[in-house]
Amino acid sequence: MEDHRLSPGGRRLLEVATDVFYAEGIRATGVDTLVERAGVSKPTLYAQFGSKENLVAAVLDRRRAARQAALTAYLADRGAGGGPAVLAVFDWLAQGHGREGFRGCAFTNAAVELPDPGHPARAVISAYKSWLRRTFTTLAEQAGVAAPDVVGDALLLLVDGANARVVVDDDRTAMLRAKAAAARLIGVADA
Repeated sequence: MEDHRLSPGGRRLLEVATDVFYAEGIRATGVDTLVERAGVSKPTLYAQFGSKENLVAAVLDRRRAARQAALTAYLADRGAGGGPAVLAVFDWLAQGHGREGFRGCAFTNAAVELPDPGHPARAVISAYKSWLRRTFTTLAEQAGVAAPDVVGDALLLLVDGANARVVVDDDRTAMLRAKAAAARLIGVADA
């Protein structure tokens, strides 16, 4: 659901849910907690989103759109300098790993909490991961890498692994090591 179609209370609820679901977990956060923190009523939640499940999907869709726009802008601002753009994605992701409160990939975390493939958020999770894989594939192709589809899949695995290192060991440098592995994979020295 697009933010501009929401009431002010719906937007506030979406903002609060975005922060709370990421920091405290989706299943651990009840509707009562969300509406209290957002300063809205339960009817606002149901009128704007229909259900907690749809709110979760809206939160992740909002995050997906923001992440896609941010990475696209980062790559555009970066221009042609500093090596292959495919490796710049790792630099961009590493910035997030250094932020206070970072606790891994919001999409992977949500997928773990929402095992039902029919949950409305699962389509958003899949769309984001597919987009990131396609982005890696396209950038690998632009860099002249052989078998860009295979490389795109492998780069996504490196990203997911680095995100897991943050969750498991609070390893804030894993994405930079993933970048070094990616550089070796695509045959670039001194990344």
